[in-house]
Amino acid sequence: MAKEMIAMLLAGGQGSRLYALTQKLAKPAVPFGGKYRIIDFPLSNCVNSGIDTVGVCTQYQPLVLNEYIGNGQPWDLDRLHGGVHVLPPYQKASGSDWYKGTANAIYQNIPFIERYSPKYVIILSGDQICKQDYSDFLRFHKEKNAEFSVAVMEVPWDEASRFGLMVTDEDDRINAFQEKPKNPKSNLASMGIYIFNWDILKKYLTEDEQDPNSENDFGKNIIPNLLKDNRRMYAYHFNGYWKDVGTISSLWEANMEVLDPEHSGINLFDDDWKIYSRNAGLPGHKIGVDAVLENSMVTDGCRIDGTVKHSVIFSGVTVEKGAVVEDAVVMGGTVIRANAVVRHCIIAENVVIRENAVVGAMPEGDEKAVATVGSGVTIGIGAKVGPTAMVREDVKDGEEV
Repeated sequence: MAKEMIAMLLAGGQGSRLYALTQKLAKPAVPFGGKYRIIDFPLSNCVNSGIDTVGVCTQYQPLVLNEYIGNGQPWDLDRLHGGVHVLPPYQKASGSDWYKGTANAIYQNIPFIERYSPKYVIILSGDQICKQDYSDFLRFHKEKNAEFSVAVMEVPWDEASRFGLMVTDEDDRINAFQEKPKNPKSNLASMGIYIFNWDILKKYLTEDEQDPNSENDFGKNIIPNLLKDNRRMYAYHFNGYWKDVGTISSLWEANMEVLDPEHSGINLFDDDWKIYSRNAGLPGHKIGVDAVLENSMVTDGCRIDGTVKHSVIFSGVTVEKGAVVEDAVVMGGTVIRANAVVRHCIIAENVVIRENAVVGAMPEGDEKAVATVGSGVTIGIGAKVGPTAMVREDVKDGEEV
């Protein structure tokens, strides 16, 4: 039975700019917003958009991600025909066992796509926080009789040179593409979300694979080749919430925006567009009699006896009496002991911050400076972690980093 459109989700990124957070974790498995992981967003978008077949191309540190996705049941993607499938690179007799680039990751999975004989394939990124109706994007693609469409967002002109930009005519047809240019001719940033007619995608992936000089990348190779051949290429304007959370500061910002849904546009309490998650059924959180809690998201199973202000606290976190947590993202299972101070930082899962330790500080000038502590790390009694520190290993009692 043929599917009209299936999704291919690129989830193999190393996430090197997330440093300590992705040392033991694929970027799409990084926790977000209290009870979610980044990959919950594209998977939930698929389900909410009526797409029931998703291939997830994994590569780097995939164990947590594979276990998390499982049979896809939390996202209603446990299907007999279709559903969610984890697709690691596999070794063929002739060679490569590693995805060489984004285009090669899809090329290696042509046999998977062929099983469903789709008319269209949507390519998604596993490292974005985005709520998007892909069915509206497909409607646009069909109306334009396009062979390739890309979701774009208008960005401020002074930031445009950070993005891949689509230059279009008044009918939204793409006539040029600029990859992070010094002199931008457009402010339409590619979101890295594409719809292809499957026959076109297959043809260009196959030709790209045969080019020994290609980097096998959509932005560097496939899109320029489509342009060169004057294919029917269109830019779909998206104006909802979208954030690439590939850096520490952007991940911190996106978590902070969860606390202000009216202004930021990211509402995790929207019943019309639910974000589904495989979150263990933890008990409710307990707020102690002396606790202070202001404008924060506190998830299941937390024990709060200290002060928490403007922070996102994931499941099973303990904040002991006298501890202060402010402007922080504290991931699951972390323990913050009595009188410790944690400010303007990201703390990964299962960290122990011991008594009187100080982690991070409110920024003086550079708000993008965010202290980061990697998973499983212990910060010793009275230790100090500076406002821009990136901590991957235990810090001894009284030590400063």
